[in-house]
Amino acid sequence: MKNINWKRKLSSRKFWAAVSGVVISIMVIFGADSGEQERIAGAITSAGVLVTYILAEGAADKAALENPDDEE
Repeated sequence: MKNINWKRKLSSRKFWAAVSGVVISIMVIFGADSGEQERIAGAITSAGVLVTYILAEGAADKAALENPDDEE
């Protein structure tokens, strides 16, 4: 079994779109109104943006530590 690259997966817009689609589909099945669906989709999208930002900043910090002679 291959190892999953979670860093890459969590920073993927396609991944967050798929998560949102699955959650919204389940909400439709259980009869959630459109306002509630929009709020949940917004929350998922916001979480995706936050995770992507955190991973990008972590990668930038790691690169800065590996190359201390480079100036910003």
